[in-house]
Amino acid sequence: MSSRLEIRWHGRGGQGAKTAALLLADAAFRTGQYVQGFPEYGPERMGAPITAYNRISREPIRVHSNIYTPDLVMVVDETLLHAVDVTAGLKLDGAVIINTPKTKEEILPLLGGCKTAVYTVDAGKISQETLGKNIPNSPMLAAAVAVTGVMERDLFFKEMRSLFEHKFAKKPEVVEGNLKALAMAWDHMEKARRREMKKSA
Repeated sequence: MSSRLEIRWHGRGGQGAKTAALLLADAAFRTGQYVQGFPEYGPERMGAPITAYNRISREPIRVHSNIYTPDLVMVVDETLLHAVDVTAGLKLDGAVIINTPKTKEEILPLLGGCKTAVYTVDAGKISQETLGKNIPNSPMLAAAVAVTGVMERDLFFKEMRSLFEHKFAKKPEVVEGNLKALAMAWDHMEKARRREMKKSA
């Protein structure tokens, strides 16, 4: 990954991809980093494909365009793999993380010969278990941070707890549910990264 991390999010309206990008920007900003988090505006209707972006850097960010050569691609809805070239421009040393119950081997044929690191996480299942509904953005957010290392785990969880407590001030069960979702996704990604490192060793 480069010194300035650039992330492109692909999702559908209502799944929280834009919210995840904004939460990541907020959390990184609280750790003293320079950030951008923004959606690509279009016909924003429920279920329509949407794109959002993050830039995170230790140095001031002077570019304000969309991201065309991301370090990381986050796919919040696997059905987009049939409709969108999600890996377009992805750097060779980058990675893609896909919300799916399928394995990496099952997903690879849908990625058009992608040569970068590919990870899968069943963010829908995690959110069902922790929040009682399919809201995959919190698990996907944790997956992004775990893979990129843009924040240490303890610091990330501290800032996310603060953000969730502000957002859900009257719903402590939602705060705890989201934190459990983050932890489950983080642990899953750590195991996946270790497996990939063993394979490439």
